[in-house]
Amino acid sequence: MQFNVPQFIESEAKIAGPLTFKQVLYLTGAGLIIMFLYFSLAKINFLAFIIITVFLVGFSLAFAFLKIHGYSFSVLLKNFFGYFVSSKIYLWERKVAPPKIVQKKEKPKKEVAEEPTLKIVEKSHLRKLSSQIETMTK
Repeated sequence: MQFNVPQFIESEAKIAGPLTFKQVLYLTGAGLIIMFLYFSLAKINFLAFIIITVFLVGFSLAFAFLKIHGYSFSVLLKNFFGYFVSSKIYLWERKVAPPKIVQKKEKPKKEVAEEPTLKIVEKSHLRKLSSQIETMTK
């Protein structure tokens, strides 16, 4: 029996229910930061705490679950900043140069020897033979 073996499988191990290790790290990291902000900032300015918490939860959910064209949000951010920070490479730049004028030397023409033309016979050889056989002449 032949079995089809699946190839190109890209799945990470699930460690906490349906969540992978990276997803658990992103969510627990955001939770710890929010807990720290609650004890330090919520008593002073509750509105700032709420605004920072909303942004932090949004980014942690994006990092944990958002995929665009098969790429995770962390990979997209890394590529985004890498593109703007790195130098740009131009692969092709057209160089404008004045055209070169080249004069061609004329080569002397060789005389072509005429090929002998084919002889055109008025009567075919077969017709001549057939007439000799019919008339019994040589």
